[in-house]
Amino acid sequence: MTIGSLQPVEKKGRGQKNKQAVDETTPLLPSRHDEANFHELNGAGFSGAVFNLSTTIIGAGIMALPASMKVLGLVPGIALTIFVAFLTEASIEMLLRFSKAGKIFTYGGVMGDAFGKTGTVLLQISVVVNTIGVMVVYMIIIGDVLSGSSSNGIHHPGLLEGWFGDRWWNARFSVLLVMTLAVFAPLASFKRLDSLRYTSALAVALAVVFVAITAGIAIIKLVNGSIAMPRLFPEVTDLTSVWNLFTAVPVLVTAYICHFNVHSIGNELEDSALIQPIVRTSLLLCSIVYITTSFFAYLLFGESTLDDVLSNFDSNLGIPYSSLLNDVV
Repeated sequence: MTIGSLQPVEKKGRGQKNKQAVDETTPLLPSRHDEANFHELNGAGFSGAVFNLSTTIIGAGIMALPASMKVLGLVPGIALTIFVAFLTEASIEMLLRFSKAGKIFTYGGVMGDAFGKTGTVLLQISVVVNTIGVMVVYMIIIGDVLSGSSSNGIHHPGLLEGWFGDRWWNARFSVLLVMTLAVFAPLASFKRLDSLRYTSALAVALAVVFVAITAGIAIIKLVNGSIAMPRLFPEVTDLTSVWNLFTAVPVLVTAYICHFNVHSIGNELEDSALIQPIVRTSLLLCSIVYITTSFFAYLLFGESTLDDVLSNFDSNLGIPYSSLLNDVV
């Protein structure tokens, strides 16, 4: 009598003891379907994802939108802003649809599936270049706001310069070094995007505060009759003015770029089906912020609107508590 199976048992060698098949197409960032092994990456909520995606969309370019309105006029400027929002929603919907069909969970995976390894490499290079470019723009804006800037021979004092005078520690290099080490580096070290939901919510809230202050000042001055209604359409008088219209194109076309973060945000959701409503909510929120910022800032400063509208907030606004409001902005 024997107990158990009569078939020989194959013994595993030492080298095969812990070997597992590895699929080279497996994404570096796990999807929500790997819940057993990567449950710590799931559980992101709707509001946190909306704020994170909105912060991806609302970049430094928001401060250049009023200048674009000055070039295009209010009617074409607002119409193009809405049109680009619809284009962005359609492109993200297409991206998610083909990702689902191909069971792909990363933006790089989609590019690799469509264009091969070359496409993946080119995408990674593009993301790096875009990220560096955005960071440079952020650095310029932070330096202008805190340390001041000069344009056409006119010096616009920064916040720290206005409070404490010209000191070595509030010079542009010192301020940017401290911001990089104390703010940017810690925020970039988080493993999950959802960990940034509170800072993202704060960023969106600050954008709303900027809109509220700008709108309040513009309405008060409009009621007082100290500002005129801005141009509704562009002034096209010669060939130079026609070419000048195209300077607004890069600002508007890149205003809603967020595609490379959509998969990462979706992979962290507890319910991945929420990604489409999250995208639409974020685009709606950002469109409202963009349009109101552009309209009221251009209404307030008119033809004096600078390329970086924050530089306009360093002079007397013609209302009580002007200096305080400039500092808050």
